[in-house]
Amino acid sequence: MSKQAVFTMKLEPELRADFMAEAAAAHRPASQVLRELMREYVRQQREAREYEAFLCSKVEVARSSMRAGHGRSNEDVEAEFATRRADAEREA
Repeated sequence: MSKQAVFTMKLEPELRADFMAEAAAAHRPASQVLRELMREYVRQQREAREYEAFLCSKVEVARSSMRAGHGRSNEDVEAEFATRRADAEREA
């Protein structure tokens, strides 16, 4: 991949010194480490956005289902599972 963009940033001198020391201890150029950190950050942010969109679509599908009358009340669900628990206790 071509590396033609320059990225300049301000940070605390202690942070820079610590970072440079750790990169050197790992026998890796600091720029390589930063690129990897940036790629990981981009990946994590994209995954988070995709998951949020997935979750929103699931919620909207569920809400549409409820509006269409396909849902069940909490009382119905609780009653069904109380019956299932009682049946399981009798079988045990």
